Amino acid sequence: MNYPYKNLENFTLPSLLNRSVSMYGNKSVLSKVGESPMLYSELGEKVQQMVKLLQENGISQGDKVVLLSENMPNWGVVYFSVTYIGAVIVPVLPDFHPSDVHHILRHSEAKAVFVSEKHLATIEESNGSNIRFVVNLDNLEIIDETRNKSHFADLAKKTKEMAQKISNSGSKAVKEDDLAALIYTSGTTGHSKGVMLSHKNLVTNALSTHCILEIHNEDIFLSILPLAHTYECTVGLLVPILHGASVVYIDKTPTPSVLLKAFGIVRPTMMLSVPLIIEKIYKNKVLPKFNGSLLMRILYKIPFVRRKLNKIAGKKLIETFGGRLKFFGIGGAPLSPFVEKFLIEAEFPYTIGYGLTETAPLLAGTNINLSPKFKSTGPAFYGVELKIKDPNPINGEGEIIAKSPSVMLGYYKDKEKTAEVMEDGWFLTGDLGYIDDEGFLFIKGRSKNVIISSDGKNIYPEQLESVINQNEAVLDSLVMEQNGKLIARIHLDYELMDEKFHANKNTDSKVSEDIIKFLEEMRIEVNEQVATSSKMLKFVEQIEPFVKTPTKKIKRYLYVE
Repeated sequence: MNYPYKNLENFTLPSLLNRSVSMYGNKSVLSKVGESPMLYSELGEKVQQMVKLLQENGISQGDKVVLLSENMPNWGVVYFSVTYIGAVIVPVLPDFHPSDVHHILRHSEAKAVFVSEKHLATIEESNGSNIRFVVNLDNLEIIDETRNKSHFADLAKKTKEMAQKISNSGSKAVKEDDLAALIYTSGTTGHSKGVMLSHKNLVTNALSTHCILEIHNEDIFLSILPLAHTYECTVGLLVPILHGASVVYIDKTPTPSVLLKAFGIVRPTMMLSVPLIIEKIYKNKVLPKFNGSLLMRILYKIPFVRRKLNKIAGKKLIETFGGRLKFFGIGGAPLSPFVEKFLIEAEFPYTIGYGLTETAPLLAGTNINLSPKFKSTGPAFYGVELKIKDPNPINGEGEIIAKSPSVMLGYYKDKEKTAEVMEDGWFLTGDLGYIDDEGFLFIKGRSKNVIISSDGKNIYPEQLESVINQNEAVLDSLVMEQNGKLIARIHLDYELMDEKFHANKNTDSKVSEDIIKFLEEMRIEVNEQVATSSKMLKFVEQIEPFVKTPTKKIKRYLYVE
């Protein structure tokens, strides 16, 4: 495949790193907000130091190494160090439950762990017998064995034995099709799988972003999503390093106040986000200004005036992000249509990307310099083929399937599940949609979530949820089938509810009655906007927040029978 990049010897992570260190040595690469950045030359040196540590402690080609930490510059150092020698990096999302982490340690047969101080206790509680040593990611030093539980007691002995075996062997040259990363998903279906991604999967995916975005070595990415998620790792780490750009990490939970402060300090030119973040900004910062008075509410309903107001709001939004933002990538979950309409009219520099962990991850996206198509994820990326399997003869809808050099090697230790998603070289995504005459992909929903109405029509709960979520009082919703009828669970903004129903003056029972009435009025209003077969029988209050995946999709299996 003819990617337009020079000096890249092959599609491997060591080749990508060596090229960038050579070309951008004195440029900034990784840092935390407000701290001095690591240079590309320093990144190269640190990687070589860690390569030596890994090899001296018995890690060789094909060995699994777990990486459990919040985002920080050393995360990237370890990622490149492990893959540099042909070992396999196993990034673990920091919000995984300890039992899930322990399962990954056992299932992957990891021989080493890099862990931040914050998550060290999780590793100490593990009984993973394969682990030979543990490294503190904050300082890249092997943890003193006295800090660990008894199963680490023979650390020194194992380390010396393995070091003797590999001291003169070195590591074999890394090949494109070698396994580079093992990613354990936390999906909406409840079944965690180990996705095997090769060097070629990851590097070609990073290279393919040139079809939607031009990146320069002066660009600054602000990273707010977990690096252990393939979306952030590929597009938020590999892509900027490929182009000599820099990445800045937030050292705290990205709350609105933390983000606003970071925007002012970093003034990023590029960012990646999940829809929930931009949807919250729109609901909490933009929409209240248009709903503040009766006159504004009336004016905002006039299309011509609304477009003018949204354009003004878009300019102010760019200023909020530091004034230099030219790319805001949205992925990981569907974007609400009412928010996307605002982004289009606000001329906000957003792009929606589509992909899966199994495709490393990107398959489609709109070029930032072209006008987006409303509700579309854009055309296929460079090197990617997309088509619809068994399309409906009336509307062209069917399962989206893909061929790409970034399609995974398979699921780790699970040939059966791998066979279920591969068919004649095509990856079956499990997503339903259609492709228009210009090659733009439109996604309707997950095939496993589709509800068949009594008259045989497909009902996509995600689309109904997007209508419900337009209400400023709704934080989240989940539509499901119950006894042949559609109902929706609604998680409300209780600060807004308390204010609306005067919780400081009224009794709890009175406020509860008002909320039940409010939900019923909302149900009637929503039903007026949807097809007859999609009308909902009942709205149920969901008091506790929904449990979500790292990309903020609701884990539907916990609520749907």
